[in-house]
Amino acid sequence: MTSKNLMTGTALSLLAAAPAFADKADDTLRVAFTKELESVDTYYNSAREGILFTRGVWDALLFRDPISGEISGNLATEWTWIDDVTVEFKLREGVTFHNGEVFNADDVVHTVNFVTNPENGVKVMTNVSWMKSAEKVDDNTVRIILNAPFPPAEEYLASVVVMYPDEYYAEVGPTGMNTNPVGTGPYKVDKVEAGKLYELSLNENYHDSPKGKGKIGKIEVKTIPDMNTQVAELFNGGLDFLWNVPADQAEKLAEMDDRFDVVNAQAMRIGYITMDAQGAVDPDGPMTKKAVRQAIYHAIDRQAIVDALVKGSSEIVNAGCAPIQFGCDLTVKSYDYDPEKAKALLAEAGYPDGFEIDFYAYRDRPYAEALMGFLNAVGIKTNFNYLQYAALREKRTKDEVPISFQTWGSYSLPDVSAITGEFFTGGELDDAHDPEIIEWVKEAGSITDRARREELYSKAHAKIAEEAYWVPLWTYNVNYVLSKELDYTPTDDEVIRFADFAWK
Repeated sequence: MTSKNLMTGTALSLLAAAPAFADKADDTLRVAFTKELESVDTYYNSAREGILFTRGVWDALLFRDPISGEISGNLATEWTWIDDVTVEFKLREGVTFHNGEVFNADDVVHTVNFVTNPENGVKVMTNVSWMKSAEKVDDNTVRIILNAPFPPAEEYLASVVVMYPDEYYAEVGPTGMNTNPVGTGPYKVDKVEAGKLYELSLNENYHDSPKGKGKIGKIEVKTIPDMNTQVAELFNGGLDFLWNVPADQAEKLAEMDDRFDVVNAQAMRIGYITMDAQGAVDPDGPMTKKAVRQAIYHAIDRQAIVDALVKGSSEIVNAGCAPIQFGCDLTVKSYDYDPEKAKALLAEAGYPDGFEIDFYAYRDRPYAEALMGFLNAVGIKTNFNYLQYAALREKRTKDEVPISFQTWGSYSLPDVSAITGEFFTGGELDDAHDPEIIEWVKEAGSITDRARREELYSKAHAKIAEEAYWVPLWTYNVNYVLSKELDYTPTDDEVIRFADFAWK
């Protein structure tokens, strides 16, 4: 495989001709998102772009330092574990939401009890389903009760479990929060044009949070699906910051112009192929056969794609988790690139001439095309379906996707419960529905014995590999391109924190 040149001639000519006008004169940071948000209401979004939006607009009870990993108080000032399933929080006083509501225990109780109710249809239930309920002790004291011991509880309470204003949310619900978001975070939302534009401004009354106060007055987030268009806008002065820039484009930008800094950082995200092993799409389909799934694994030269396209600090992985995550066992069975072995396995499964199948993806089109190229070479003819993330996720929940190239960033949570617990516990995105794996992963997510948790996750990852339920591909890295006028240092968790940006 050779690396594809991802820059079109038109884009290159634009870059050569256009001066850069962006500066800090109007105190507005201009950023682009590639994907449209499923919802601005964070509990109805699972895309990375929504996670970045969330960190700027809302706060959690706790805060995890991205460098040290230390957890400290945010909306809570202190917390105490009463027992294995009860944690009590003393809440920070003097905090107000962007609409003027005073933050107190009622907001925590309403938020937790709303999102844990299955009838309310939160998008990623595993992020909240470990909680049973919340109870008010007094205005500034609240308890969260768990369904069972949950070791990474504090990690979740420092990230994905953010607090909503109870009165406002009771009135407007997810629809209103999607169109007019209200949080306590360092930035407030001034304008929402769904799928097009989001405008944020500094929260002048932000509390003394470990996140730190924002330093830039306004942030404008545009949705621009095409990376070439993003690059052109960067050179035209319409953008100050790009992220997730493909390696080839990042290299060209670093070579072409000294007005921009190009930075590569690791990410917790991994890429993988998931297949309809349980037969939900087609009870007799080829993906239900172990030999076919193993053939797909053998057919793909993962290292070649990393070397030619992904590049940076990425590396191939043999288990469906990020190496940095607790419980990630990468010593499982692997499958070398061996196209002849792949063909033999296809023949063994009853497909000596291969077969035709719909192949889905939502991002990194060149990577997806490279994967399909390897599959086509062994006789698996792929019909490409390239969709928006929300559309592909919906088709998966409706059991309409036989095989797809996916990525998962685990909400930047350094525990495999955020990935293995999401996709192998019998939920709507579990393509295997292996009862043994479900039992192991559920137990691992409900006990505090670290050694036992590691043992259970290792067993789960070993069977996932043996049955080839997934084809783990590689870890991701992120290329950031920013104006020389910006002062910003990316972290290794793929979370962009708006409050960390400043002008030089």
